[in-house]
Amino acid sequence: MELNVNGQPSYAYTGGKHFNSNLPAVVFIHGAESDHSCWGLQSRWFAHHGFCMLAVDLPGHGRSAGAPLASVAEMAAWIIAVLDAAGIGRAALVGHSMGALTALEAAASFPERVSHIALLGIAVPMPVSNSLLDAARDDPTRAEGMINAWSHSAHGHIGGNTAPGMWMYGASRRLMARAGRAVLFNDLSACNRYAQGLEQAAKVRCPALLLCGGRDQMTAPKSARNLAGALPDARIVVLDGTGHGMMAEQPDAVLDALRAFVTDNLTD
Repeated sequence: MELNVNGQPSYAYTGGKHFNSNLPAVVFIHGAESDHSCWGLQSRWFAHHGFCMLAVDLPGHGRSAGAPLASVAEMAAWIIAVLDAAGIGRAALVGHSMGALTALEAAASFPERVSHIALLGIAVPMPVSNSLLDAARDDPTRAEGMINAWSHSAHGHIGGNTAPGMWMYGASRRLMARAGRAVLFNDLSACNRYAQGLEQAAKVRCPALLLCGGRDQMTAPKSARNLAGALPDARIVVLDGTGHGMMAEQPDAVLDALRAFVTDNLTD
């Protein structure tokens, strides 16, 4: 569905269900140079099981208009603007990587609008190497190759998809290649500059789930432990054997963790 967010057309996937803002709301936020489609299984489950679900395309990504937002704080404010445009008072936020930083910042800055947060593949801070930033600026195709080499576990490079015949590494490369040339550098720069994550974590008032890939080379599980210590109510789940691209590598395990966390906190 298309929403008018800050005067620009913005796309949000509803999982093929009629949108009903009166249901408990869950908003999925993608990572760098990605879009709503990275949440295929997880977003559809919530849409078909009694939730008001939106999987958004951030500005300049996927089907959303506008320039990519330059900072995590701007992305967080944009997510709240999405809630306003959709008539949602309060929502659970589920974010991956850059999207996880966005969810964290939104929960800290707009606590009355966020019921709980699930942070997948997060590190705070989330430094990006100069070599990757340079490649993202000068040769995005090479940078995409570097990211995908690091963000999939060993089996993810050659197979292992739960859908027979699907190649996770290749599908991720094609998804990233659809973005504009400057998008990856913008997104990685925003992650690299976000230095206040631990300070903001102390302001969060809702329950948090930190979901980590045991083989994640981009945001190692040990990074999540520092963040968990700064959050007032956090639990950590580690998915053994999976990398940063956990939604594709272990989609069912990711869904199980999200489903348990969100439904548990609806009844708390």
